Amino acid sequence: MGSFCSWVWAYRNYLIIFLIPLLLLPLPLAIPTKEAYCGYAIGLMALYWCTEALPLAVTALLPVVLFPMMGIMESGDVCMQYLKDTNMLFLGGLLVAIGVERWNLHKRIALRVLAIVGVKPALLMMGFMGTTAFLSMWISNTATTAMMVPIAQAVLEQLDSSEAEADQLEIDNGQMNSGYEPDEKPAKSEEAKDRPGNGHVMSIEEGEGLAEERRQIRKEKYVNLSKGMSLSVCYAASIGGTATLTGTTPNLILKGQIDELFPDNGDVVNFATWFGFAFPNMMLMLVLAWFWLQFMFMGFNFKETFGCGGQVSEKDRKASQVIKDELKKLGSMTFAEGGILTVFVLLVVLWFTREPGFMPGWATVLFNRDGKQFVTDGTVAIFMALVLFVIPSKLPSCFCSGGGREGEESQKIKAPKALLDWDTVHQKMPWNILLLLGGGFALAKGSEASGLSVWLGHELAPLQSIPPAAIAVLLCLLVATFTECSSNVATTTLFLPILASMAQEIELHPLYIMLPCTLCASLAFMLPVATPPNAIVFSYGNLKVVDMAKTGFMLNIIGVLSITLALNTWGTVIFQLDTFPSWANTTRGPP
Repeated sequence: MGSFCSWVWAYRNYLIIFLIPLLLLPLPLAIPTKEAYCGYAIGLMALYWCTEALPLAVTALLPVVLFPMMGIMESGDVCMQYLKDTNMLFLGGLLVAIGVERWNLHKRIALRVLAIVGVKPALLMMGFMGTTAFLSMWISNTATTAMMVPIAQAVLEQLDSSEAEADQLEIDNGQMNSGYEPDEKPAKSEEAKDRPGNGHVMSIEEGEGLAEERRQIRKEKYVNLSKGMSLSVCYAASIGGTATLTGTTPNLILKGQIDELFPDNGDVVNFATWFGFAFPNMMLMLVLAWFWLQFMFMGFNFKETFGCGGQVSEKDRKASQVIKDELKKLGSMTFAEGGILTVFVLLVVLWFTREPGFMPGWATVLFNRDGKQFVTDGTVAIFMALVLFVIPSKLPSCFCSGGGREGEESQKIKAPKALLDWDTVHQKMPWNILLLLGGGFALAKGSEASGLSVWLGHELAPLQSIPPAAIAVLLCLLVATFTECSSNVATTTLFLPILASMAQEIELHPLYIMLPCTLCASLAFMLPVATPPNAIVFSYGNLKVVDMAKTGFMLNIIGVLSITLALNTWGTVIFQLDTFPSWANTTRGPP
């Protein structure tokens, strides 16, 4: 029996791949309609995505095969869904992010910020969370986490070793340590008079006992600090990614689904409108997460954690030196870093000013006329990405002879490499995400073409009697739970078309439920397998699953409440969520 179970577990992926289609087969056989065929395809892909029996990107290719064979869509129409404007926006944003990573500009920014905030526990955590969140707005959450966690561990190790040296020195000198003390201070006892600093010369045994006591207190403190700092980095990476349209894939899936399902939406979701809604929400979530991590792992002894009213200790100076040494290794800012920074800043400025909403943007004045979107955020992203392949990484040396003394062979003049080359792109570009995006767009188009979205909308019509705010909260909780055991890309891909159909049927602004559910797909805080940043910090070995689960559970609740607040306040103003838009008001007859 044991060997059979082992065999089943070893071959589970193959069993899932072959059994799931057979188990779902009664649906299209019993109900031979396009709606049922499309439901079969979506159910098959959903289960493959949840179990990851097939790679996520491979599962995303199934519509190319299933939809034409089932008569839902023509092959050419399906394939067109895999390279849309949203994919170009994702591609351009990632190319710029790869350029930033290649020249270590993100590391320089991180170390500069950490050198400014200092190494007091609370300020250090604040610095790591703020820096990680900012970088995750522009480059991948995984790359940001992988860079920040080793820096955090190195700083904490230096703080620990410096405090250990200080403790030992003070014991040897018979003086009390005036540095960091735990929140729970032991009450004075009869043994206090035998402590150093009370006129008593300790014996070797007393010194060893006191050293062991302090070692245990210090170990417990730095174990908690290490847990809190590691979690702060991975949580800040996930939270920071929600602030920009290109920060994480679910945001782009929403953009693509809105443009696909509601082509006359007037570019309601663009970089500027998304940032105006999501950035304040990100800041609120980040502050609340910082307070919660403080409470969980450091307590609220502000004098100690902030260093209020105290002088900078030797251990703090040594820990700060670790950051300064890392910064020194980078050297002075190079021409390549300056070029990348210029392109990056220009890209962000062009994104913000293309269609700011409160005034005509440069794209509207110069290109977009007659209500047509000739220039989009994707156009800008690709243009700035192409610039990276043109600008050299070093200042060209014009007419410089490489020859030395007479008789020596002159050096061969070589042109510097560009800021970005295709070999680097080929190594670092996550091409699978492009297929995932395309698979999601194909599912949405197939649901519309087959009539499945209309059918789902009618079935969900009774929800019209429930207050919209309650619907949004319930759906947020559902998505936040679902994304813990499924990728955020799969979660948004599966949920958004259904939510769009439901919103149309009950005459609710589609973004009122699609927007918060997209953000909640990034609230994967409870499990190491929920998202790559969680897995990275868990791999360092100082965390247990229960640490992440109990901390992440409360953060999920905080995230849902924060998103709900944003949705019903400034989100309503930005997107006019209190009205049912004309671009969503399509004639929907009975199926």
